[in-house]
Amino acid sequence: MLHKTRGIVFKTTDYSESSVVVQIFTEKFGLQSYIINGAKKPKAKINRNMLQPLHLVDMVVYHKANGNVQRIAELKNAPMLQTIPYDVIKSCIAMFLNEVLYKAVKQQTPDENIFDFVFNAIELLDHKTRGLANFHLLFLVQLTRYLGFYPHGKVAADADYFDMKDGVFSNYRPDSLSYLSPPHTKNFYTLLKSNFGNINEVKLNNDERRYLINKLLEYYAMHIEGFGNIRSHEVLEEVLG
Repeated sequence: MLHKTRGIVFKTTDYSESSVVVQIFTEKFGLQSYIINGAKKPKAKINRNMLQPLHLVDMVVYHKANGNVQRIAELKNAPMLQTIPYDVIKSCIAMFLNEVLYKAVKQQTPDENIFDFVFNAIELLDHKTRGLANFHLLFLVQLTRYLGFYPHGKVAADADYFDMKDGVFSNYRPDSLSYLSPPHTKNFYTLLKSNFGNINEVKLNNDERRYLINKLLEYYAMHIEGFGNIRSHEVLEEVLG
């Protein structure tokens, strides 16, 4: 049976001399693996360039409920990314976000809320001209809302500490070894209260940005089983620095 669905490309892996297996986070079926025969041939209908990380696609797919690898009948890039593939900063941001998403989003069931958030964020990144230096930080903070460990706490605005283990703000140093302390707690709270429309108003220097990204990745690793280490942020930090 054929189904129409939007998708976000996560990872493409060589399968044979001419074919690939691509993992796509779909709107209708969650994360799925698709085999594409002949994708590496010069005149392929669906070629490897269409399957770059975080490219947005419209697809017509064959879907078997218990299938490990599915097949694609039609695929097109929609919308076509205009700047991310050609802008060094944006492509590094996309590479980092893609690595995080690949390790954080694993469900093979539909989740329209997280799909819409990621899809819209990629479109925003493609069109954005200001506030790029903090885009990835805000993305990670907002993504936690959909992954189930968004920070909370009534004393957030005036808190000195953020306990990463319990995900709460506090006026007292946590017993846990993983926490934010001043001035980083305030910077983190500022990100929580920001959105992609006003992210250019968040003022962080390179050292503050590096500290927060490392702590956010630590926060993710604490709350997502098997999250492991992220390496692409080191390249991103060099580009932003």
